[in-house]
Amino acid sequence: MTIDQRLSELGITLPQPAAPVAAYVPAVEQGGLLHISGQISFAEDGSLIKGRLGDDVDVEGGVAAARRCGIMLLAQMKAALGSLDRVERVVKLGVFVNSAPSFVDQPKVANGASELMQDVFGEAGRHARSAVGVAVLPLGVAVEVDAIVAVRA
Repeated sequence: MTIDQRLSELGITLPQPAAPVAAYVPAVEQGGLLHISGQISFAEDGSLIKGRLGDDVDVEGGVAAARRCGIMLLAQMKAALGSLDRVERVVKLGVFVNSAPSFVDQPKVANGASELMQDVFGEAGRHARSAVGVAVLPLGVAVEVDAIVAVRA
């Protein structure tokens, strides 16, 4: 089964990859690895998922925002590689959560992106990860996720 078939089976439609909003590129392939710039939380309709976990966004909303970041990561992977079947392994995710000072469930939020990668790539989607609470994220979004992916030639 191809990864596109797997996405279809999961009911996932990839959006257009988001264009950079500053002086960087969405992805760089070097030395068998694809480094993907941080992807912010866009809703399915293209609007931003904004807010701060522990203030105006609950854990469930954060998990959904992280999943949407993961879907945009997949869109960036496909744009950079031509096919998601070139993904050999998801190596690492970095998850940044817009957090109130008392919020401590960043790992639960990060599972939204992590579980998506495992659903899509199976064992190859299991990865190392950082889940970090931050005071603010670009454009006021709730979550941002970046990735490192091993790729087939």
